[in-house]
Amino acid sequence: MNTLISRRNLLKWSAAAGAAALVSPGSLLAQDKKRIPIGLQLYSVRDVAGKDFDGALKQVAEMGFEGVEFAGYGKYGKDPEGLRKLLDSLKLKAAGTHIGADKLTGDKLKETISFHKTIGCTFLIVPGDKRFTDPEKSKEFAEFMNKTAEALKAEGLFTGYHNHDAEFRNKDGDKTYWDLFGERTNKDVILQQDMGHTMWAGADPIAVVKKWAGRIKTTHVKNRPPKASGKKPFVGEDNFDWKGYVTACYEVGGTEWFTLEQEEYPDGKSSMECTKISLEGLKGVLKDLGKS
Repeated sequence: MNTLISRRNLLKWSAAAGAAALVSPGSLLAQDKKRIPIGLQLYSVRDVAGKDFDGALKQVAEMGFEGVEFAGYGKYGKDPEGLRKLLDSLKLKAAGTHIGADKLTGDKLKETISFHKTIGCTFLIVPGDKRFTDPEKSKEFAEFMNKTAEALKAEGLFTGYHNHDAEFRNKDGDKTYWDLFGERTNKDVILQQDMGHTMWAGADPIAVVKKWAGRIKTTHVKNRPPKASGKKPFVGEDNFDWKGYVTACYEVGGTEWFTLEQEEYPDGKSSMECTKISLEGLKGVLKDLGKS
């Protein structure tokens, strides 16, 4: 009888183990298939958007972008419903927006929340602030961002900060202002790394993602080589470890959007042409990693 029970138990355990084996790989596969979409910071095509905002978004959608990060709203600054209709018609998502800190204060905050909830924009990122690298005001600014993040979280929205090179070049004591801001703010405050500016400052974008794991919810994907190098400012080129950066975003960054930004247009090419070159470069990196 004991032998029979043991065999029966063994069969049950084997069946359970088999079921677990079937479930676990599936779960792992589902995680592995997580895909980070690609958006475009519209500053990349500012010349076109400034003349024909609707037409610029149409070209961006046709190019293959899945979303846009705003740097202004064209004629839709007071018409969020119209902007949402345009986005929906082009099958574009609002990947985020760059917005001044003044729009996140007082009575303006309520208007800001209403506007961005209407267009389906979750990430409200401050693209620079003089207080960030001010020895007397940097701590105050971090506290402001903490309070703003708390207020927005209740509405299903998030805020954060976008770096340029000064945040990594300038220090208070032995710490960069970027690290000080990261330490002074809570995990709900997004650290939107612009990897191009980080490179330009001489810092390592991959190390930044790993140090601030989970807080790189959106990141600007950009190449910004020194002009004297003669290298082209396109994503996927040069000797930078693009695969390492993408992998870090996937594995530890908590990244939800790759937001491509193209600021320079070499060889007489148009902003749209240069943007497309970088988009294809990023897609190539993702394809090589099996993340396309």
